[in-house]
Amino acid sequence: MKIKTPTLDEIALIADRYGLTLSDDDLLSFQGLMGGSLASYERIDDMVEPKPPVMYPRAGAWRPEPADNPLNAWYYRCAIKGAKSGKLKGRTVAIKDNICVAGVPMMNGTAVLEGYVPDVDATLVTRILDAGGEIAGKSVCESLCFSGGSHTCDTPPVRNPHNPAHSTGGSSSGSAALVASGAVDMAIGGDQGGSIRMPAAWCGIYGLKPTHGLVPYTGAFPIELTLDHLGPMTRNVSDCANLLEVIAGDDGMDPRQRNVRVDRYSRALTGDVTDLRIGVVKEGFGWPGSESDSDNAVRESAQLFKQLGAVVDEISIPMHLDGLHIWNGIAIEGASALMVKGNSMGTNWKGYYNVGLLDSFARGRLTRANDLSETTKVVMLLGQYMEDNYHGRYYAKAQNLGWKLREAYDALLRDYDLLLMPTMPMKATPIPDKHCSREEYVTRALEMLNNTAPFDVTGHPAMSVPCAMSNGLPVGMMLIGRHFDESTILRAAHAFESTGCYTI
Repeated sequence: MKIKTPTLDEIALIADRYGLTLSDDDLLSFQGLMGGSLASYERIDDMVEPKPPVMYPRAGAWRPEPADNPLNAWYYRCAIKGAKSGKLKGRTVAIKDNICVAGVPMMNGTAVLEGYVPDVDATLVTRILDAGGEIAGKSVCESLCFSGGSHTCDTPPVRNPHNPAHSTGGSSSGSAALVASGAVDMAIGGDQGGSIRMPAAWCGIYGLKPTHGLVPYTGAFPIELTLDHLGPMTRNVSDCANLLEVIAGDDGMDPRQRNVRVDRYSRALTGDVTDLRIGVVKEGFGWPGSESDSDNAVRESAQLFKQLGAVVDEISIPMHLDGLHIWNGIAIEGASALMVKGNSMGTNWKGYYNVGLLDSFARGRLTRANDLSETTKVVMLLGQYMEDNYHGRYYAKAQNLGWKLREAYDALLRDYDLLLMPTMPMKATPIPDKHCSREEYVTRALEMLNNTAPFDVTGHPAMSVPCAMSNGLPVGMMLIGRHFDESTILRAAHAFESTGCYTI
């Protein structure tokens, strides 16, 4: 297409935004100097960009009828068959709807993006198909994935299989509900503040946020490059280990990946924890709003590891109490810059840029800003305010403090193999009424991040393990390990699962 030359008025407006004082002659001069570069943009527009190949045929997708979608957990259904053999042969997989599946509509929870259909598969989608898995559809996720509740998508709220009046947690809400209800064998979730582990805890399944960068994010809609994670959600530990084996590893296109180390995770499932040392982090309990039955269930579950032969001690990590504050400093300005103003892609990184997704979201965001979720609006407004008044100072300081937080955990992980705490301060909360106040809407979306968000900052692998039921709702216990040591987490989770003390 023809790239327009900026008018003198347009250049003057940009100059004013940057505090430049330009005369009419200056404006004419700069307009002329732009000519050569604009020619480059026109040439780029004529060239054909490379795209990852779509390897497996597909026959379209369909929106399920309400009767076939009782938990509101499916966005679109499909049936994309993978290879004839492989580790996932015969297994059905739901893909969170912030991840591209070619030919299947993608909404990322927001009407602003509705109508976009990817023409590429995310790296992990191809890997699942290569391993013989079947993509059964796209699971609903919360609006732009910025929520820990399941009431913030622009489709109806996702309902908890254990009690449909209660939240599944978010933002991987549909993935958790589909796995917990048995609609699929396994699912992929995303996690920037706890969005794999929180819905896993509230739905009573296993959800693993891997080490930052272990699973390539290529082909997924980002929130913040330093917080973005993708990972498995399953009904048992064996499925979790097998799915992680399939999707883990460098793909050469994701800037989040550096010195990635993979393992044969399924080999770790020995049922034996006799040489493990587990530190129960006291700061993970007793938050304002914590429910005593949840805290007590996790403490009792920790003692079960002692019966299995592990060393279990209570330990203290005071800086854990500041983890959510540090996360806020990164997530608010980072998401505002990349997810919103950067139109899902941003700049200044090497890797695969999904131009179609960028264009579709940009058009929607600029013409339908009022349709964005209340949580996204909070991020936009506060992120821009902080940038305008403090110029990135607090984002930068929070990132630096993130290294200190990482070292606080690492210091204990030199003496202990795993850290343990509740995944969430409370059990699943009731879904707010659709006419609730903005204050209730946002509170119900962000009140539960205390224990999960810090490990998105530090990149440690962390897994929610279902450990109890209370008043008909599941309780999740979180295990945290050293970087790239998912095997030890899975080993401990498998030993706990093998006791049979919790089933869904």
